[in-house]
Amino acid sequence: YQRRVHGRRGLVEDLLAMQACNLVCLPENYQMKYYFYHMLTWPQLLYVCEDYDGKIVGYVLAKMEEDAEEPHGHITSLAVLRSHRKLGIATKLMRSAQKDMKTMFFASHVSLHVRSSNQAAIHLYQTTLGFRVNDIEPKYYADNEDAFDMRYYFNKEQKGGMVQPDGTVEWPAGAAKGEKAEKLAQKQAKDTHENEKGATKKRNPKKKK
Repeated sequence: YQRRVHGRRGLVEDLLAMQACNLVCLPENYQMKYYFYHMLTWPQLLYVCEDYDGKIVGYVLAKMEEDAEEPHGHITSLAVLRSHRKLGIATKLMRSAQKDMKTMFFASHVSLHVRSSNQAAIHLYQTTLGFRVNDIEPKYYADNEDAFDMRYYFNKEQKGGMVQPDGTVEWPAGAAKGEKAEKLAQKQAKDTHENEKGATKKRNPKKKK
Protein backbone atom coordinates (compact mmCIF):
# COMPACT_ATOMS: atom_id res chain seq x y z
CA TYR A 1 0.00 0.00 0.00
CA GLN A 2 1.16 3.56 -0.48
CA ARG A 3 2.39 5.18 2.70
CA ARG A 4 0.59 8.38 3.59
CA VAL A 5 3.00 11.24 4.17
CA HIS A 6 2.92 15.01 3.95
CA GLY A 7 5.53 17.74 3.72
CA ARG A 8 5.78 20.99 5.65
CA ARG A 9 8.30 23.56 6.82
CA GLY A 10 10.64 22.33 9.49
CA LEU A 11 10.40 23.55 13.09
CA VAL A 12 12.94 23.73 15.90
CA GLU A 13 11.31 20.71 17.55
CA ASP A 14 12.02 18.68 14.37
CA LEU A 15 15.79 19.08 14.56
CA LEU A 16 16.53 16.02 16.69
CA ALA A 17 14.44 13.83 14.39
CA MET A 18 16.19 15.34 11.35
CA GLN A 19 19.57 14.57 12.86
CA ALA A 20 18.45 10.99 13.57
CA CYS A 21 17.30 10.63 9.95
CA ASN A 22 20.64 11.97 8.77
CA LEU A 23 22.60 9.50 10.92
CA VAL A 24 20.64 6.55 9.50
CA CYS A 25 20.80 7.64 5.86
CA LEU A 26 24.09 9.43 5.19
CA PRO A 27 27.80 9.14 6.00
CA GLU A 28 28.05 12.96 6.20
CA ASN A 29 26.81 13.91 9.66
CA TYR A 30 26.48 17.24 11.47
CA GLN A 31 26.48 18.47 15.04
CA MET A 32 23.21 19.87 16.35
CA LYS A 33 24.55 23.43 16.34
CA TYR A 34 24.81 23.22 12.53
CA TYR A 35 21.10 22.39 12.25
CA PHE A 36 20.31 25.30 14.61
CA TYR A 37 22.43 27.61 12.45
CA HIS A 38 20.38 26.75 9.37
CA MET A 39 17.09 27.01 11.26
CA LEU A 40 17.90 30.42 12.72
CA THR A 41 19.37 31.88 9.54
CA TRP A 42 17.24 30.37 6.75
CA PRO A 43 14.07 28.92 8.35
CA GLN A 44 12.27 29.25 4.99
CA LEU A 45 14.60 26.71 3.38
CA LEU A 46 14.17 23.83 5.81
CA TYR A 47 11.48 21.29 4.92
CA VAL A 48 10.52 17.95 6.42
CA CYS A 49 8.24 15.11 5.43
CA GLU A 50 6.39 13.19 8.12
CA ASP A 51 4.09 10.22 8.14
CA TYR A 52 0.68 10.40 9.77
CA ASP A 53 2.10 9.15 13.06
CA GLY A 54 4.20 12.32 13.15
CA LYS A 55 7.51 10.56 12.42
CA ILE A 56 10.01 12.52 10.33
CA VAL A 57 10.85 10.33 7.33
CA GLY A 58 12.77 12.86 5.23
CA TYR A 59 14.17 16.37 5.22
CA VAL A 60 16.07 18.93 3.18
CA LEU A 61 18.53 21.33 4.81
CA ALA A 62 19.39 24.29 2.60
CA LYS A 63 20.95 27.75 2.81
CA MET A 64 21.79 30.84 0.80
CA GLU A 65 25.31 31.73 -0.36
CA GLU A 66 24.63 35.46 -0.15
CA ASP A 67 28.26 36.61 -0.26
CA ALA A 68 29.02 34.78 -3.49
CA GLU A 69 29.57 36.60 -6.79
CA GLU A 70 26.12 35.30 -7.80
CA PRO A 71 23.87 34.97 -4.72
CA HIS A 72 22.51 31.46 -4.89
CA GLY A 73 21.02 28.66 -2.87
CA HIS A 74 22.87 25.56 -1.74
CA ILE A 75 21.52 22.17 -0.68
CA THR A 76 23.45 21.19 2.44
CA SER A 77 21.77 17.85 3.05
CA LEU A 78 18.87 15.77 1.73
CA ALA A 79 17.77 12.46 3.22
CA VAL A 80 14.79 10.10 3.11
CA LEU A 81 14.45 6.95 5.22
CA ARG A 82 14.89 3.78 3.16
CA SER A 83 11.39 2.62 4.18
CA HIS A 84 9.88 5.67 2.45
CA ARG A 85 11.94 5.94 -0.72
CA LYS A 86 10.53 5.85 -4.27
CA LEU A 87 7.47 7.82 -3.16
CA GLY A 88 8.62 11.12 -4.67
CA ILE A 89 9.47 12.58 -1.25
CA ALA A 90 12.98 13.76 -2.15
CA THR A 91 11.67 15.46 -5.31
CA LYS A 92 8.97 17.33 -3.37
CA LEU A 93 11.40 18.42 -0.65
CA MET A 94 13.88 19.71 -3.23
CA ARG A 95 11.26 21.59 -5.23
CA SER A 96 9.87 23.23 -2.09
CA ALA A 97 13.31 24.52 -1.06
CA GLN A 98 14.16 25.61 -4.62
CA LYS A 99 10.90 27.55 -4.97
CA ASP A 100 11.63 29.56 -1.82
CA MET A 101 15.23 30.21 -2.87
CA LYS A 102 13.92 31.76 -6.07
CA THR A 103 10.88 33.65 -4.78
CA MET A 104 12.05 34.77 -1.34
CA PHE A 105 15.79 35.23 -1.85
CA PHE A 106 15.92 35.88 -5.62
CA ALA A 107 18.61 33.22 -6.09
CA SER A 108 20.12 32.89 -9.56
CA HIS A 109 20.62 29.15 -9.14
CA VAL A 110 20.95 26.33 -6.65
CA SER A 111 24.08 24.24 -6.14
CA LEU A 112 24.87 20.96 -4.39
CA HIS A 113 27.54 18.28 -4.07
CA VAL A 114 26.90 14.60 -4.63
CA ARG A 115 29.15 11.57 -4.36
CA SER A 116 30.34 10.41 -7.76
CA SER A 117 29.24 6.84 -6.89
CA ASN A 118 25.72 7.75 -5.70
CA GLN A 119 23.80 6.76 -8.81
CA ALA A 120 20.34 7.10 -7.22
CA ALA A 121 21.01 10.68 -6.09
CA ILE A 122 22.60 11.60 -9.43
CA HIS A 123 19.49 10.29 -11.22
CA LEU A 124 17.26 12.40 -8.96
CA TYR A 125 19.26 15.59 -9.45
CA GLN A 126 20.08 15.21 -13.13
CA THR A 127 17.14 13.37 -14.68
CA THR A 128 14.24 14.36 -12.42
CA LEU A 129 15.27 17.88 -11.36
CA GLY A 130 17.41 18.98 -14.32
CA PHE A 131 20.73 19.70 -12.60
CA ARG A 132 23.96 19.69 -14.61
CA VAL A 133 27.59 19.15 -13.56
CA ASN A 134 29.43 22.42 -13.08
CA ASP A 135 32.70 20.90 -11.92
CA ILE A 136 34.31 17.87 -10.30
CA GLU A 137 35.73 18.19 -6.78
CA PRO A 138 38.51 15.58 -6.38
CA LYS A 139 38.63 13.88 -2.94
CA TYR A 140 35.87 16.14 -1.63
CA TYR A 141 34.61 13.72 1.01
CA ALA A 142 36.35 12.52 4.17
CA ASP A 143 36.97 9.09 2.59
CA ASN A 144 38.55 10.82 -0.47
CA GLU A 145 35.68 10.10 -2.85
CA ASP A 146 35.17 12.69 -5.59
CA ALA A 147 32.07 14.90 -5.69
CA PHE A 148 30.13 16.31 -8.60
CA ASP A 149 29.44 20.02 -8.10
CA MET A 150 25.97 20.31 -9.70
CA ARG A 151 23.83 23.36 -10.45
CA TYR A 152 20.34 24.25 -11.58
CA TYR A 153 19.68 27.74 -12.98
CA PHE A 154 16.25 29.23 -12.37
CA ASN A 155 15.85 31.72 -15.19
CA LYS A 156 18.11 30.54 -17.96
CA GLU A 157 19.06 27.49 -19.95
CA GLN A 158 20.92 24.81 -18.04
CA LYS A 159 24.63 24.46 -18.77
CA GLY A 160 27.25 21.94 -17.81
CA GLY A 161 28.05 18.29 -18.19
CA MET A 162 25.94 15.20 -17.77
CA VAL A 163 26.95 12.12 -15.81
CA GLN A 164 26.96 9.00 -17.99
CA PRO A 165 26.00 5.45 -16.91
CA ASP A 166 29.69 4.57 -16.47
CA GLY A 167 30.21 7.50 -14.08
CA THR A 168 32.13 9.73 -16.50
CA VAL A 169 30.95 13.25 -17.32
CA GLU A 170 30.10 14.19 -20.89
CA TRP A 171 30.51 17.91 -21.53
CA PRO A 172 28.56 19.72 -24.28
CA ALA A 173 30.46 20.31 -27.52
CA GLY A 174 32.37 23.56 -27.33
CA ALA A 175 31.59 24.04 -23.63
CA ALA A 176 34.38 24.65 -21.16
CA LYS A 177 34.82 22.08 -18.42
CA GLY A 178 34.89 23.20 -14.82
CA GLU A 179 38.35 24.34 -13.72
CA LYS A 180 38.90 21.38 -11.40
CA ALA A 181 37.42 18.95 -13.91
CA GLU A 182 39.87 20.23 -16.53
CA LYS A 183 42.82 19.76 -14.17
CA LEU A 184 41.59 16.27 -13.28
CA ALA A 185 41.26 15.36 -16.96
CA GLN A 186 44.79 16.63 -17.64
CA LYS A 187 46.17 14.61 -14.73
CA GLN A 188 44.35 11.48 -15.90
CA ALA A 189 45.66 11.98 -19.45
CA LYS A 190 49.19 12.43 -18.10
CA ASP A 191 48.91 9.30 -15.93
CA THR A 192 47.59 7.32 -18.90
CA HIS A 193 50.49 8.56 -21.04
CA GLU A 194 53.04 7.63 -18.37
CA ASN A 195 51.49 4.17 -17.96
CA GLU A 196 51.59 3.60 -21.72
CA LYS A 197 55.25 4.68 -21.84
CA GLY A 198 56.05 2.28 -18.99
CA ALA A 199 54.25 -0.57 -20.74
CA THR A 200 56.12 0.14 -23.99
CA LYS A 201 59.50 0.07 -22.19
CA LYS A 202 58.64 -3.30 -20.63
CA ARG A 203 57.71 -4.72 -24.03
CA ASN A 204 60.77 -3.27 -25.77
CA PRO A 205 63.66 -3.24 -23.26
CA LYS A 206 66.87 -1.62 -24.42
CA LYS A 207 69.50 -4.13 -25.56
CA LYS A 208 72.74 -4.09 -23.61
CA LYS A 209 75.78 -3.34 -25.74
